[in-house]
Amino acid sequence: MTGDGAGRARVLLRTAARTVRAVLRSVRPGRPGRTGGTGHPGPSAGTAIGYAGDAVDVPELQYTPRADDQADPGEIVWAWVPFEEDHTRGKDRPVLVVGRRDGLLLALMLTSKDHDRDAADEARHGRHWIDIGTGEWDQQHRPSEVRVDRVLQLDPSAVRRGGATLDRERFDQVAAAVRRAHPR
Repeated sequence: MTGDGAGRARVLLRTAARTVRAVLRSVRPGRPGRTGGTGHPGPSAGTAIGYAGDAVDVPELQYTPRADDQADPGEIVWAWVPFEEDHTRGKDRPVLVVGRRDGLLLALMLTSKDHDRDAADEARHGRHWIDIGTGEWDQQHRPSEVRVDRVLQLDPSAVRRGGATLDRERFDQVAAAVRRAHPR
């Protein structure tokens, strides 16, 4: 090859090599030091690739917390949560377990960010939050909000640590907001 042809071939080879390296990085299980995009350890590649996606229907919402080492509906636990735009990346955050389906936990993510200030913008993007106050799931006892329009389907192995049980009254408020956000 001469001139432009050789240059194009080198560019194609470099692009192909980068693509192969990216694919290998995404499927290599349990790489030490892997982060979920925020500096927090992410799951093994199998968990990220095996993410079941978000539930598209209103799940049967249950309140059945138990004093055991399992994540139960009505409990707030910490788990690795995939980002909406890229399920191979995410971060460790508190989630409220609201049910189970086909061996998966159904959960809603929490945040300590106050979305009351940007509620109109959040709603415009289809994101709806409700306040649940403070609890033992946050060591700094900051007020929390729950996102009610996105129901996560998490493998129970994604749960990193326990948090607290949400009281029945607040759980019922969250359940009502989930039903409003997912009209049948």
